[in-house]
Amino acid sequence: MAYRLLTILSYQIVAVTVGWHVYELTRDPWALGLIGLAEVLPYFCVAPFAGYLVDHLPRRKLGAVACAGLAATAGVLTAIAAGGIPVHAGGIAQAWPIYAAIVLTGAVRAFLGPVYNALFARVLSRALFTRGASIGSVVFQLGLVLGPALGGLIVGWAGKTAAYAVSLLLALGASVAIARLHVTEPPLLLQRAPVFASIREGLRFVFGHQILLAALALDMFAVLFGGAVALLPAFIKEILHYGPEGLGILRAAPALGAVVVGLWLARHPPERNAGRILLFAVAGFGLCIIGFGLSTHFWLSALLLLGSGLCDGVSVVLRSTILQLATPDEMRGRVSAINGIFIGSSNELGAFYAGTMARLLGLVPAVVFGGCMTLGVVATTARLAPRLRRLDLRELH
Repeated sequence: MAYRLLTILSYQIVAVTVGWHVYELTRDPWALGLIGLAEVLPYFCVAPFAGYLVDHLPRRKLGAVACAGLAATAGVLTAIAAGGIPVHAGGIAQAWPIYAAIVLTGAVRAFLGPVYNALFARVLSRALFTRGASIGSVVFQLGLVLGPALGGLIVGWAGKTAAYAVSLLLALGASVAIARLHVTEPPLLLQRAPVFASIREGLRFVFGHQILLAALALDMFAVLFGGAVALLPAFIKEILHYGPEGLGILRAAPALGAVVVGLWLARHPPERNAGRILLFAVAGFGLCIIGFGLSTHFWLSALLLLGSGLCDGVSVVLRSTILQLATPDEMRGRVSAINGIFIGSSNELGAFYAGTMARLLGLVPAVVFGGCMTLGVVATTARLAPRLRRLDLRELH
């Protein structure tokens, strides 16, 4: 949990600071979308191999190396903000050193989720997976609350250089936490197998499991089309008229909602009608995104993002539980990497999509259209995946 919390805090402080930094230099919403693209392309390239390595090499060491890479990214950005690497205001081309640093983030982040999910399954029994997923979601969302809030506050009070430096220290702390973890590695995971054959085996498993595939696809497209968070720097400056502190509050609001619902689900884990609950939660997320796009008041916008987090928190817990219950132990790294491609990359693709649509349609129409598309995804999934719609989690134990 310490490893997970510290990596999220480090990543989120960088995310909120980079968004402010790039928009400050370019004043272009599309530049915010390009941040997501700069991260997702290396993530896509590395994730399948990251899953293979997690299934065949010591997971703690891989996690420590990934944290060191996260620290290296923060170090480069610290140098940029301090003037050691020159970046000038103007067009997107002037911000290329920042985008280059984000490329490294995308590559190392591909290891963080698979390492966590594989270790999670080694320290809990299957009967505790639902409650464990809820607690893990609380820790995850707590990082999403504190990270953006800290990032916004540090940028507002001490500047971008200090924010990046704090991120570097947190990443180093995560590396120490994972290196000191005592957990056994199953012998099977240390056996070598052909790389591409092993990756294909993981893909066949996911695409042959209707419930798992539908849950991942539902979450992926909802996040892809509902990527309003990427446009928050532009909303803050152009519509809501707040400073970086306001950006931190809005970035943290969805995660705060997810923390609240995660705490509830840890005590009241959902099992019956889990599929219907998942579909209704994602639909509620889409409605909140539509409301946010139409809002012109800061605290109403924050409340709607809080509501989106409540709905998304339900989705995260149920998807995580399905992933853990449905996956054999010897395939957790590969399946988790595929899950990362579905879910983790959809945040960055959603950022690129949101930035592109904002340039084509404008800020408000882009967000409202994305929320409507999310509702369409829910209706399509409910129709095409009847096993997910009728899912009872007890079937997967």
